[in-house]
Amino acid sequence: MHPFEKVLSVSKEDTGLELTGIKEITWADFWLNPRRLRGSDFLMRWSQGVWSEKRLTDAINNTKLFYAIAYGPSGTAPTNDVRAFELYFERLKAAGLGNIKRPDLLVFKIEDKPFVDKFLEDIGGVEELPFIVENELQELVQKAIIAVECENSLWVAEKMPSFNSSLKAQKRLGGKLGLSKSSVLPTVIIKEEDRIPLKGWQEINKVPIHVWHVFFDRAYGLSFDEAERLVKDGLIEPTIQTFQAPGGATTKKAIYKYYYHYAYPLGISKERPELIPAYIEDKNGHILPYVKFEGGTLEITVDTINLLQQF
Repeated sequence: MHPFEKVLSVSKEDTGLELTGIKEITWADFWLNPRRLRGSDFLMRWSQGVWSEKRLTDAINNTKLFYAIAYGPSGTAPTNDVRAFELYFERLKAAGLGNIKRPDLLVFKIEDKPFVDKFLEDIGGVEELPFIVENELQELVQKAIIAVECENSLWVAEKMPSFNSSLKAQKRLGGKLGLSKSSVLPTVIIKEEDRIPLKGWQEINKVPIHVWHVFFDRAYGLSFDEAERLVKDGLIEPTIQTFQAPGGATTKKAIYKYYYHYAYPLGISKERPELIPAYIEDKNGHILPYVKFEGGTLEITVDTINLLQQF
């Protein structure tokens, strides 16, 4: 799958903004992209991902104790123009680097900020990171205290039906604690296709990876090692979901949903984002609307600050 389509793939469970009056739109008819667009979900997915990673980065930097930068291709790509975003992934593919998996963020101690800024200046800016092979980035990577894989969900966590539900013995888990498969509650998600490359990255670079999952009202974190333990111990089972890419292709993927009970409270929303109407217009004047995410602030919890200070 093309890296642009991979990063914008949407679970069919989340495709709630289908344009029912449009059966299919040929991407070649747009300035935007030479593929096909089947609805506004993919544009909203782009806006949502850009917003959530920036929210996390700003939240860490606002602590004045730590410094976060984008590291993976989705975080270093242009954020103000979906066409520029797509062309960035075209450039990655042309360079043969489109399928490299890196964590989305790197987090440093604040005293290392001058070094990090100088390093990025010397390579031409943070957006050039994905085009540099890993062994040439070791001086930067080894300064990081953790690496972060970012996920996000369009839910208000505290209003989810099974929020605050206690874990109970489950027959399917052999009597181990859990919740029913139909429970709707905040979870930290890791895709099966990401597990092996993330594990390999962590082993090679000796930098611990954490997964940070952003909801509208709060965020949760889970270390990659703890996530692996929960799977190994049979406490978390894979869920099979169908994903659709902008080009129309569908694939079934296993994902792991870790109950927030196993995660640490990463952040609390102090200001929610605005959902602003936006659209793209093709060369023939055809309008494709979507919702753009702007603003909102997240405050990192004391628990997370204490955790990061241990590294």
